[in-house]
Amino acid sequence: MPTKPRYKLPTEERLIRSAVHYLERYASSAANLRKVLERKVMKACAEHDRDPSDFAALIDKVVDKCTGSGLVNDRVYAETKTASLRRRGGSRRKIEAQLISKGVDKDVIQSVLEHDSGSDMDAARIFARRRRLGPFRTDGNRQQRRDKDMAAMCRAGFSFDIARRIIDAQDDPDG
Repeated sequence: MPTKPRYKLPTEERLIRSAVHYLERYASSAANLRKVLERKVMKACAEHDRDPSDFAALIDKVVDKCTGSGLVNDRVYAETKTASLRRRGGSRRKIEAQLISKGVDKDVIQSVLEHDSGSDMDAARIFARRRRLGPFRTDGNRQQRRDKDMAAMCRAGFSFDIARRIIDAQDDPDG
């Protein structure tokens, strides 16, 4: 007995419902929404032996509708993502990399980062406190772990100078 296909062929209405359902749960850029819809279409096309490129215009139309209605706004997405990452101790480089990976235009990213009130130094303090690096270390072996702490800060996108200033601070760098 043949099994019923799990995925239905995409229509404009189905793709709009999928887009709205996704956007209710997650903030997204237009390029990221396009990737989400493309994955959905690819799964349905694989099940029905169809070519996913037949639905490219339909995906573009749905993304344009979402952008036109204000459900998707790359600038607002970049601003909220930047603020969120700054609160968690994200460096400028990390923020830029994440926004690029989500398909936000580089001009929008630069504009948002220029108006960002947070600094990398403040973000580095937050990052070090969250990860218990340098002066926030509780186990007492700061000097033996210095190089690893510095490496963690640099991998997080902070410059060597900022990482050194945070890790080598005598006490809590906030005070």
